[in-house]
Amino acid sequence: MTATAKAPSPSAPEVTIARIIKAPRVRVWTAWTDPKEMAQWWGPKIFTTPVCEMDVRPGGLYRLVMRSPDGVDYPIKGVYREVVAPERLVMSMDLSEHPDPWHDLVNPNRDKSKGRPPLNPLCTVSFEDAGSGKTKLTITMSFETPALRDAMVTMGMEPGWNQSLDRLEALVANT
Repeated sequence: MTATAKAPSPSAPEVTIARIIKAPRVRVWTAWTDPKEMAQWWGPKIFTTPVCEMDVRPGGLYRLVMRSPDGVDYPIKGVYREVVAPERLVMSMDLSEHPDPWHDLVNPNRDKSKGRPPLNPLCTVSFEDAGSGKTKLTITMSFETPALRDAMVTMGMEPGWNQSLDRLEALVANT
């Protein structure tokens, strides 16, 4: 099932994706907070996640590395700002270690002599009991600017999240 995305407002630099997951809230929460489970579903369907380190507590750090089929790594690291089990996770997402060609797509006019920009969207994930053993999962990505939001949408953020959520659904359905 495809997640629905709320069309971004021109002034609000965020995108919200929501999906009903056919699993209880605690089960979906576990898939988001257990590194062994998250490594099984995080990223687009053709990617793997060979590194998944998580200290799920306020102030705790995490690090994920998505690997493309051609061996290119896309690291993400961040800090958990809020952890309210099993209701909400709020975390920063530092994308600065993504490869240069990715950064060139995000900002084709960037000054390469200054290195890679930090690109720190804030990710808020809400887990709501939807009844009948289902969970309404809502992901809100907040970006520093509408231009950065638009670049991420153009690069395929929504299809990427949908592929990850398909993988998440398959994982929680099997347990």
